Amino acid sequence: MKVVLPGGTGQVGTVLDRALTAAGHDVTVVTRRPARPHDIGWDGATLGHWASALDGCDVVINLAGRSVSCRYTDRNLKAMMDSRVDSTRVVGEAIAAAARPPRVWLQMSTATVYAHRFDAAHDEATGVVGGSEAGVPDHWAYSVRIAENWERAQAEAPTPATRKVALRSAMVMSPDRGGVFDVLSRLTRLGLGGPVAGGAQYVSWIHDEDFVRAVEFLIDRDDLDGPVNLASPGPVPHREFMRALRTAWGVPVGLPATRRMAEWGAFALRSDTELLLKSRRVVPGRLRAAGFSFAHPDWGPAAVSLVERARAARSRSLRLRPGPSLTGVR
Repeated sequence: MKVVLPGGTGQVGTVLDRALTAAGHDVTVVTRRPARPHDIGWDGATLGHWASALDGCDVVINLAGRSVSCRYTDRNLKAMMDSRVDSTRVVGEAIAAAARPPRVWLQMSTATVYAHRFDAAHDEATGVVGGSEAGVPDHWAYSVRIAENWERAQAEAPTPATRKVALRSAMVMSPDRGGVFDVLSRLTRLGLGGPVAGGAQYVSWIHDEDFVRAVEFLIDRDDLDGPVNLASPGPVPHREFMRALRTAWGVPVGLPATRRMAEWGAFALRSDTELLLKSRRVVPGRLRAAGFSFAHPDWGPAAVSLVERARAARSRSLRLRPGPSLTGVR
């Protein structure tokens, strides 16, 4: 199978590139900074020579978009919006112009499209789109508009021969450096892995192995299109999420943080508190109804498996690290 990954050099792209390549598929990554033989350059907004990679491929999985791990300034929010909408629009233009368009286009979206709530879970049929909740920061509503415009750009693309799926993904948990699991793990090992602002807000997540399996499932299922939630069936309150992560790392305590402390910490990390404080209680209604079975449905065992992989990777890195040079030693 020939797969094209626009924006495939981030955390999620790295996970998919690695897994699909290992499975024997022909993967091409379209990126602003091509550095490997299977990379093609683009600007994320205009058609170019990169578009020829889509002509004759089987699957396009568009992951392009500015990272949300930043301060939510007006400039950064606009960059998030433009990078997602522009890249989606131009991928649609490339598919529309292809003589042999791909049979399926999976488009990254986000579970952030759903409302901040604690009482009921959001599936695709009954979930409530956010943006009008009382008592939340204005930029949370802007994040919802980003998700809506992102999905609209795909839905409106004139690609009748290509099935389109919007991946409303929760946080993808993998031990790769710089990902959300890596960041939370470092805080946990420092003793800072306690609940934030009471910890009642829900965390929706998906293990990277289940994310890859769900993508493969959606590629194969010709009867599924439109928005699909990619989240484990077991979202948990933040306090339980962090308790399980501390247990997996063998850390007995984690200092709690108030909302104000979270704001200071987010500022120091050049991030935003939405990533910590918004309650994302999202469940995979359509995946489960279609018969998808999760290998990692519960956070406790999932955290243990991720910690084991993180430790193994660190051990390999230490073994491969060169020792001190003996040049000049007598």
